Amino acid sequence: MSEEDTRMTPNEDTEEILQEMTGDTAEDTAEDIMDVDELLEYMRHDAYKPLTVQELVEVFGLTGGDAFRDFVKLLNRLEDEGEVVRTRTNRYGVPERMNLVVGRLQIKARGFGFLTPDTPGEPDIYIPASDMNGALSGDKVMARIEKGSAHGMRREGKIIRVLERAANRVVGKFVRHRDHAFVTPLDKRFPQDVFIGAEDMLDAHDGYVVVAEITEFPTATRGPEGKVVEVLGHPDAPGIDILAVVRKYGLPEAFPDEVLEAAEAIPLELSAQDYEGRRDLRDEVIVTIDGEDAKDLDDAVQVERLENGNYRLGVHIADVGYYVKEGSPLDKEAFKRATSVYLVDRVIPMLPQRLSNNICSLNPKVDRLTLSCEMEITPAGEIVRHDVFPSVICTTERMTYTNVRKILDDRDEALIARYEPLVPMFEAMKELAEILNRKRMARGAIDFDFDEVKVVVDDEGHPIDIVPRHRSIAERIIEEFMLAANETVAEHFHWLEVPFIYRIHEEPSLEKMMEFNEFIHNFGYHVKGLGNHVRPRALQDILEKANGTREERVIATLMLRSMRQARYSPECVGHFGLAAEFYTHFTSPIRRYPDLCIHRIIREVLAGPLPEKREQRLRDFVDMAARQSSERERVAQDAERECDQLKMVEFMLEHLGEEFDGIISGVTQFGLFIQLENGVEGLIHVSYLNDDYYVFNDKQMALVGERARRVFRLGDPVRVEVIAASKENLTVDFGLVAHRREGTMVFDEGVETVVYDEDLNPRERKRAMRERAQRVQERRGGRRDWDPGAGTGRDEGRQQRPGRRGELAGDGANDRRGERREGFGRRERERPGSHDRIGGNGRTGERDGAGGHGRMGERERASGHGRTGERDRAGGHGRMNGRDRFGRNDRAGGYGGPGADQPARRERGRRLSELRGEQHRGRGPEGGSDPVEGPDWEVDVGDAAGFAGTRRPGPAGGPGRGGKKSGSTRKSKTARGRTGRASAFASGGVKASRKSRGR
Repeated sequence: MSEEDTRMTPNEDTEEILQEMTGDTAEDTAEDIMDVDELLEYMRHDAYKPLTVQELVEVFGLTGGDAFRDFVKLLNRLEDEGEVVRTRTNRYGVPERMNLVVGRLQIKARGFGFLTPDTPGEPDIYIPASDMNGALSGDKVMARIEKGSAHGMRREGKIIRVLERAANRVVGKFVRHRDHAFVTPLDKRFPQDVFIGAEDMLDAHDGYVVVAEITEFPTATRGPEGKVVEVLGHPDAPGIDILAVVRKYGLPEAFPDEVLEAAEAIPLELSAQDYEGRRDLRDEVIVTIDGEDAKDLDDAVQVERLENGNYRLGVHIADVGYYVKEGSPLDKEAFKRATSVYLVDRVIPMLPQRLSNNICSLNPKVDRLTLSCEMEITPAGEIVRHDVFPSVICTTERMTYTNVRKILDDRDEALIARYEPLVPMFEAMKELAEILNRKRMARGAIDFDFDEVKVVVDDEGHPIDIVPRHRSIAERIIEEFMLAANETVAEHFHWLEVPFIYRIHEEPSLEKMMEFNEFIHNFGYHVKGLGNHVRPRALQDILEKANGTREERVIATLMLRSMRQARYSPECVGHFGLAAEFYTHFTSPIRRYPDLCIHRIIREVLAGPLPEKREQRLRDFVDMAARQSSERERVAQDAERECDQLKMVEFMLEHLGEEFDGIISGVTQFGLFIQLENGVEGLIHVSYLNDDYYVFNDKQMALVGERARRVFRLGDPVRVEVIAASKENLTVDFGLVAHRREGTMVFDEGVETVVYDEDLNPRERKRAMRERAQRVQERRGGRRDWDPGAGTGRDEGRQQRPGRRGELAGDGANDRRGERREGFGRRERERPGSHDRIGGNGRTGERDGAGGHGRMGERERASGHGRTGERDRAGGHGRMNGRDRFGRNDRAGGYGGPGADQPARRERGRRLSELRGEQHRGRGPEGGSDPVEGPDWEVDVGDAAGFAGTRRPGPAGGPGRGGKKSGSTRKSKTARGRTGRASAFASGGVKASRKSRGR
């Protein structure tokens, strides 16, 4: 298959507008007969009721057969685009008047999805998995609002029509059968396997990664069908993993022949005509400052101190629009790609290398065409004069971030001597950058100072290191100068009221801010002036107050997650994060289409006023270009993030069993997400927290132990061990080694507060540890055999578990009838003759819904025991292939210590039962339940919660061999043998499993 076949399908609307702008249309369309906006506005009027074609023709006074046919074509096109809806009686109206919404569907890994309406500012709509109606993630769909449209309820809808398919190809693993095959998509958001007939397999081998083209899309009653169009190779072969990501996201690697031919036609040397109408700056001292490996140098800067004490800042950007003509093959291809994509081992450019790395790159000591923004800035940071103009420059030097940092911060003598003529300008750049930064922060801009990470790979794509990218003074200089130019250009052309593309960042939702404010209140902070809206200054104040504290990172992370994503728009509504009233992207036309687009508009506006018709066409185009660029930016970010995760997981596969330091970056009911210092993120499943039963506290963003009230909170430092890693699921599993910030949840007049041991003096700290131990002691019924230091890590947990696994699982082993159960805050009575819960056995005939607590009728969800087919560390309940964690056959419920045989364990159980006046009932392998498969957890990166991932439960466990309900009789028939992972010693295990599935 040719590379051309792998490219994305062009959008028909895009082609039409590009043709209109270049005058390529062959005949008049219905838009020439009547105004589409007038038609839609008429249908949106409150007095409008759905009309037929004939009635609409009469209303608008259209006469003649040609006019009627063109009007019908217009209605059909608007219907296909979702702008109008045709009812069953062939009457037309707009979707919003019929309780319908049009937008893009994003499906999550667990099957449900969210529809993002095309109307800006309208809230997303939740779509259940059962109401997808064959729609796939990314499709443009029409949905009916079913409920939740009023009283602040979340809106829920149902897909009634797919308007436009986002893609017709899927990348997955080929699973071959005798006379057919299936392709299992690598994208977990694709809900079904694709059926492949025998004649459409393309000689693919079982287990290979392939690209399948969907020939029959899924419906509500039938799965998708397709054919293999490309065999990528074995999943473990070098480069296949990244290539699969490229195909998965539809990233076009090769350029079409016509695009390459257009690039080759551009001369690499400037002619005399190219210099006309440009300001000559070739004698100015201008430099580029970029990374060592950068090849597309699209910005250059200069700073000069003026006699009046001000600074003259020049920002010169490659004039890519001069070479990429509007409507040309280069322009159409750039529009479709919209952005360059930077993967770990390759770059997929927006423009061919002949332009990006050559004639458009501001290489040193060669003449290049630019668009310049020159600003005069006072020592207070005020821009008192500016000018935007086309120019020609010849850069003096190609500088790197590293060398500029060494000159300014490290005072490297060798580099200072080498660049001696430029050092004064670099020092002036540092002064000006600091002035601009202070000015920006004073107006309330939010500064998230997060270090990025870079995965270093070898020639075959294997990761060899993960290194942080620190923002040095050199990066900050370029950042401040580019921000100043972007704001200046945006304001200049905003007041000219010409069509333009702005970079906007809308205010965060009030609901998100209220949740964030409630969380930081636990640390003693609050957002000032939180009413109908919040100001960025208030959020920056929080970051400044938290600076240097232990909660600084967690507050900054949660604040970032509470904000909206920036996007492109033809309307200038400001940038919330930058506290800027005007903002655009002007400085990177080689790699971003909005920058390229406004460059052409700038040169056209500078040449003279726009004709009215031309201005209207430009307004239509920038609206579509803004939407296209925003969508492709999200795709590029997802692909880049997935490639980084792939290589991070692969890197951690080489470090299994090793220990690392990290912080708690996310807290959920099923565990703790941990981010290591190298940027790798993984999960400590709640079942690995083996010293207590932990419950998720959403207000504190913490897991809190039910007995000792021990707290694992967002932002806490920990030390972990790498247990497992999966490239297929993009997951890394950690085990807890040490908790670096021990804390206890206390209640002061009904208010929850976390008290950290490190804030206490030695005597108070020792008392806090002793009290935590006593609380665990009291819950277990007074047995004094627990080390207060145990449970702080995996190694310590191993020392205290053997021989007492049941004691840790039970909650109050010596509870008497009629006593109040302190652990649950309500009175429960044990039934006569019931088993004491030493090993987590529930009362006979009752469901043990909390993993050994014996709470009546509750689901086994609080502790998360037995998830993912793992061994249950908290109570020893789970099994790994019928064996316990010490490698012994476990037939007696996991009571024995190391080296104990089955008779010894049964004897110990008999003696423990006799202590409670009960008749021992032996348990053996006969008639017991088999272990069942635990849930299949999958990660959904970038879920709505904002954490690194959420998890989807698979089918819960049921009864084992023989089909008996574990512990279903009231007296002697307790659960015997090996318990299922999902039931976790639940008496009445089938009922508990079903309730667990329903959660």
